[in-house]
Amino acid sequence: MFFRKKISPVSWIAVFLGNPGVRYDNTRHNAGFMAADVVETNTGATVNRIKFSALTATTKIGGQGVFLMKPQTYMNLSGGAVRQAMHFYKVPLGNVVVIADDVSLPPGKLRVRRRGSAGGHNGLKDIIEKCGGEDFPRIKIGVGSPPHDDYDMADWVLAKLSGEDGDLIKAVTADAATALELIITKGINHAMEKYN
Repeated sequence: MFFRKKISPVSWIAVFLGNPGVRYDNTRHNAGFMAADVVETNTGATVNRIKFSALTATTKIGGQGVFLMKPQTYMNLSGGAVRQAMHFYKVPLGNVVVIADDVSLPPGKLRVRRRGSAGGHNGLKDIIEKCGGEDFPRIKIGVGSPPHDDYDMADWVLAKLSGEDGDLIKAVTADAATALELIITKGINHAMEKYN
């Protein structure tokens, strides 16, 4: 007789925002994907299963089932993948944690928010529009703003990381992974007190 391995129910979804493909590796806009790499190391999960138009894995953090996902739909269409996962696992919006880059924060700065607007971030905007509102926690990884006003924002966020900015952004992805763990295990207030 064959028995299927029982997977614990998923009670949280962690969404790491970025763009798929080698072209976008190691760019500011892929800070969320970099944080996913740290979470993989910390949990022993491998985010490589294709499901809901995303690379995914199911793991446990603090004894709770967490569905990890890196949408492969490009940044500005991330909401559809998240919505499918929410419906499948019946996870409420308040238990969806989104980890993304933020150009309004200096490189290496982390900010945890309980809710909020998209703030000009197209990935967050699409999730808000397709998943039912702004009431989901997010972990913002500071990637810095362009050096002058006429600098094209797309060029800025899609440029390869280097120098001190790159070092700071890569280092703070470990804090983003810890913030995710804090939100799930102790609540968002603990994460906000530690990182804001």
